[in-house]
Amino acid sequence: MKKVLLLLFMLGFAGAAHAAVNENDGNVTKGASGLPVPRFASLRVGEVNMRTGPGTRYPIRWVYLRLGLPVEITAEYDIWMRVKDPDGAEGWIHKSALTGKRGAIVTGGVTGGLRELYDSASEKAPINAHLENGAVGHLLSCAPLWCKAKFGDVKGYVRKADFWGVYPNEVFD
Repeated sequence: MKKVLLLLFMLGFAGAAHAAVNENDGNVTKGASGLPVPRFASLRVGEVNMRTGPGTRYPIRWVYLRLGLPVEITAEYDIWMRVKDPDGAEGWIHKSALTGKRGAIVTGGVTGGLRELYDSASEKAPINAHLENGAVGHLLSCAPLWCKAKFGDVKGYVRKADFWGVYPNEVFD
């Protein structure tokens, strides 16, 4: 009897998690928190466990040691968020380990070269900093092509194409 109940629970859970996924088709799907899914968030603390399922009884898949690392929330189950990291790994993180503050991680592109943090939203603007592949920063606002960000103590503008942590058409203040 226990095995049947557990199986029914797991089937119900899988269906609930799948139903929350929004494939960015223009429709807003709300998760258990009432917030849109999918959406970006970032790691609130410097050490975060990603688990194979939504609960402490599930094995740890990854331990993240990057405060502010952006993750994409793809589903919610009670107080657990299914997330995807910048490398595409997926698993479950407790909501207390996440924050709505927006993070960004610089992507190095094919050549792995540096990305620029400009003084204004223009490639003709002075460069405030050169950002290495994997640098993690904080997003302050985003327009259609550029986002204002802070990396360490330096603020500036970075092209959306140069980092991960925001949707292509996303705009926010």
